[in-house]
Amino acid sequence: MQNRNWLHNRAVLLELFVIINLSFLALDVFIAHSANSFAHRAEWIPFIFSLVAPVLLLLALFRGQRRIKRFVGCSVGWVSVFVGIGGMLFHLESQFFTDLTVKSLIYTAPFIAPLSYAGIGLLLIMHHTVGVDSMEWGRWILVMTFAGFLGNFVLSLCDHAQNGFFNWREWIPVFTSAMAVGFLMTAIVQPDNVPFLRLCLAILVLNSVTGIVGFCLHVSANLQVAAPSVKDSFLYGAPAFAPLLFPNLSLLGALGIFGVIRGR
Repeated sequence: MQNRNWLHNRAVLLELFVIINLSFLALDVFIAHSANSFAHRAEWIPFIFSLVAPVLLLLALFRGQRRIKRFVGCSVGWVSVFVGIGGMLFHLESQFFTDLTVKSLIYTAPFIAPLSYAGIGLLLIMHHTVGVDSMEWGRWILVMTFAGFLGNFVLSLCDHAQNGFFNWREWIPVFTSAMAVGFLMTAIVQPDNVPFLRLCLAILVLNSVTGIVGFCLHVSANLQVAAPSVKDSFLYGAPAFAPLLFPNLSLLGALGIFGVIRGR
């Protein structure tokens, strides 16, 4: 009975993780797209979706039957995937497809950022199609965490390349995310190696600390920038919420590791 209760709580934790992330993306998208005052109407799509989807998932989680939960979860998941892929193509079309240069890739709209929606969507679809009591459930979470850290690596590299890595500390998230990518890849291939999985937890803790410190540094840098207003300094300065992807993905990875261990 205790095991079943633990498994039930683990499933709820993942649902809440998705709901919180989608809700937070509404704020992130609003800030990012406010930089150009939502110049294109399509920029409202992820914002509206991030407001509606969490409500549907919450209602299904606490009010719906299992069949309804699965239908709502998979439906929201597929829409999230399409929003993410569409956003990526929209961001790339802004400049990269015109110039096709490394410079345009670095200075265009962050093309990987919308894939957060695709990752959350795939996570939801997996959760409602793979048994939560199986090792595969945990391994799939690790696969998606691996993909997230790979995206974090690219984002950290491209974002900090814009100022030529002016501060040596800007290399830290590049290295820690690269470490997470390597360790998680090995954990996916060797899920039975429990000592190594525990070492992966330590790497995730390191990335969490990196993200929290990065958040503080980004906020501090924005407050010190000479701008007409604090709002402008955060709109056009260092992305304050970007480093929080590190502790966010670390929490997801920890859930996946515990899922693999319990599913053995």
